[in-house]
Amino acid sequence: MTQTSQRPLRVLAAMSGGVDSAVAAARAVEAGHDVTGVHLALSANPQSFRTGARGCCTIEDSRDARRAADVIGIPFYVWDLAERFREDVVDDFVAEYEAGRTPNPCLRCNEKIKFAALLDKALALGFDAVCTGHYATVVLKEDGTRELHRASDMAKDQSYVLGVLDEKQLAHAMFPLGDTLTTKDEIRAEAERRGLAVAKKPDSHDICFIADGDTQGFLANRLGGPAEGDILDESGAKVGTHEGAFGFTIGQRKGLRIGHPAPDGKPRYVLDISPVNNTVTVGPAEALDVTALTAIRPRWCGTAPSGPGTYTAQLRAHGGETEVTAELTDGTLSVTFTEPVRGVAPGQAVVLYDGTRVVGSATIATTVRRETAEASR
Repeated sequence: MTQTSQRPLRVLAAMSGGVDSAVAAARAVEAGHDVTGVHLALSANPQSFRTGARGCCTIEDSRDARRAADVIGIPFYVWDLAERFREDVVDDFVAEYEAGRTPNPCLRCNEKIKFAALLDKALALGFDAVCTGHYATVVLKEDGTRELHRASDMAKDQSYVLGVLDEKQLAHAMFPLGDTLTTKDEIRAEAERRGLAVAKKPDSHDICFIADGDTQGFLANRLGGPAEGDILDESGAKVGTHEGAFGFTIGQRKGLRIGHPAPDGKPRYVLDISPVNNTVTVGPAEALDVTALTAIRPRWCGTAPSGPGTYTAQLRAHGGETEVTAELTDGTLSVTFTEPVRGVAPGQAVVLYDGTRVVGSATIATTVRRETAEASR
């Protein structure tokens, strides 16, 4: 059954300034809970963040969240978590790219900020739960344990970035939008009926702490500016140059600036990134096919699985599911795909599912390419 409560709870509603978190807070009030709104100030200099309501932690967003709280009729505060955000999300983001990996900062923010720093502070202040506008569902079982499940509407499901939550955190998490079979337009219409000015506010899609959306420029500034290196083909021949290996991700096709086409005339993709010698290797799409991977730092939404098991896996926030077998050995998760998958990047998360239930999440460390696996037979 879906998580319910027999008594009103003291709820801290994380209000980003967007329509989803505002409607979630309003629904928590409507359900009879004692709700307080809080906006997280995640930048020491929010004036430098983007404008136009494209992020989730600008001065505009803070004001939008405050106005929404006023309309809903709940107390509202702004909490400064800028230093924690910088250390746990921004610095981690830069370090991962520097090491040739591709991080997911939204997932890290959920793990370290919204359901660690924020939840810890909320519990210390006597709140029972943290409420957010994520689309996912917490299910309370008859034995008192909780499970994280996909949202009722798969098109809006955000369980992938919540797969880092453990059972203790799920016990204090509330997602009022998760079991809603409505379109985003209907959520906006609900916000408008409630008199919330954020009803027509655009969704945020970009990395909130990169003001202009220029990830490569942001990384170049943090990592010491352009560092020219070679772009190589699979044979090791130089086919171009780049201004920093950190500006590339596995599977990238656009922006390679290779001077001449491949011999077969087909597009080339980033296959490997080597920060040590500052090279980027490119090749055909089929060279991206991955048959297996290992992942580290597993986080389980309940009891850790024992022995090998069959699951489905999601490898990116807006990706589909693929069938896998997985086994945890000495803290490392080994995952084998039933069919090869393409564009798997170390640093990103693999999230395991059993039906709609989220089993857990781990950070991809290494991959096995199909060509490599076939050559070793």
